[in-house]
Amino acid sequence: MSRLAYFVRETLISLRRNLMMTIAGIITVAISLFLFGGILLVQATVDHGTQQWKHGIELEIFMKVDAPASQVADIQSQLESDPQVKSINYLNKDDAYAIFKKEFSDQPALVESTKPSDLPESFRVAPKSAQDTQLLADKYTSQLGVDTVITAEQQIKRLLTATRWIRLTFIAMAAVLLASSLFLIVNTIRLATFARRREIEVMKLVGASNWFVRIPFMAEGFVQGAIGAGFAFGLVWALKIIIANLLRHQQNLLSTFRVTSADAIGIGMLVLLIGAAIGVIGSTIGLRRFLEV
Repeated sequence: MSRLAYFVRETLISLRRNLMMTIAGIITVAISLFLFGGILLVQATVDHGTQQWKHGIELEIFMKVDAPASQVADIQSQLESDPQVKSINYLNKDDAYAIFKKEFSDQPALVESTKPSDLPESFRVAPKSAQDTQLLADKYTSQLGVDTVITAEQQIKRLLTATRWIRLTFIAMAAVLLASSLFLIVNTIRLATFARRREIEVMKLVGASNWFVRIPFMAEGFVQGAIGAGFAFGLVWALKIIIANLLRHQQNLLSTFRVTSADAIGIGMLVLLIGAAIGVIGSTIGLRRFLEV
């Protein structure tokens, strides 16, 4: 217990002694990991929204909630005999409810208050040619029982391309900032060890092991990385709330986009692990000049 108290005390002393460098390291870690986590969250949102468009599906026909079975059967018959249609996938109310429960698993109150009968039946349609997408949409929009038709057109392709480039840009920026934060943590640890070099020499002379000397400094790096990652986690969660609020009342194509609490938590945990690892790696590098490895 006395060793643990010693390690905690020495870690806190080192953090206070180089306070400005510590704060700079924490801020840099937080910003870089927020950029990294934020773009992963945006990517997850886009993936959810474009999932059905990645398998040749170019439009989705939603029936009215109260459309009679005869109108649904008529639309299905027309689609099956339409020479412009390659394939269709019919989703009944139970299928729609299963998808609804999955998409809104982080909102149990909404799921509990919704019944399969509250949701529309739909048809996911893959045309034989992408050029026929809008023609099919125009043809079925005016059919009896049809509520709305959502088309991917070229928007999804442009969105996926733009997202890919944005993701690469943000990851590159995050990598540069993570390298900067690693540099700051390394220098912070080096300053701390240099300031205490005589104390370290005395500890080594009286038999202290390298690990006994090393642990407080590694803990200092870990704390810097973990605190920065914690701030990044909070920012990612705030971004999740903002995105969810922006998408809540969207119509047409954007109505299929969503972001869940599970996405934010999973990305947040990854951010925490990276932040802690950066801190430990930085402190280990910083100690190499002063201790035998």
